[in-house]
Amino acid sequence: MRLVHFVTHPEVVIDPDVPVPEWPLSAEGLRRTRRVLDQPWFARTRSLFTSAERKATDMAAILGAHLGLMPCILPALGENDRSATGYLPRAEFEVVADAFFAAPEDSVRGWERAVDAQRRVLGAVDQALALAAVKGDITIVAHGGVGALLLCHLKGVAISRAQDQPGEGGGNRFTFEAESRALLHGWRPIEA
Repeated sequence: MRLVHFVTHPEVVIDPDVPVPEWPLSAEGLRRTRRVLDQPWFARTRSLFTSAERKATDMAAILGAHLGLMPCILPALGENDRSATGYLPRAEFEVVADAFFAAPEDSVRGWERAVDAQRRVLGAVDQALALAAVKGDITIVAHGGVGALLLCHLKGVAISRAQDQPGEGGGNRFTFEAESRALLHGWRPIEA
């Protein structure tokens, strides 16, 4: 049985003067990424896919180097498109993110609609599974928002922020079976 581990990048360097997709992992994010290398869930990975955003590619590069794998970049794994607003201060971001999930058919302040982001990430997962090695597990490095949308689909529930990853810095994962798409467990820290 092949497993798919959907992983969100951990903590990043937040810089309002840098476009969000270009934010790198912070020192804490790098430390947490290195802790993944010793995790039993990660050891069976034979295929590695990543969003094109720097925080995800930073993580995927470390994971891939450890396993001798070249991460495959799939731009459709990117976070929901928030370029219409760019960086938002934390409190304002939370209000807009709540609205994004609450009104999935609407574009909130010019953001990509949640239904469109969900359709895109589902297509990217299909693409990853089609490209993956026949044997071994698959690790996908991406983002919390699209991860929540994927998790809603896997659980067969309506789009809701209730399925968003826990905590504030990222660095979580959930696992599902590749062929059946049966969810094996919900969000867990990447170190667990």
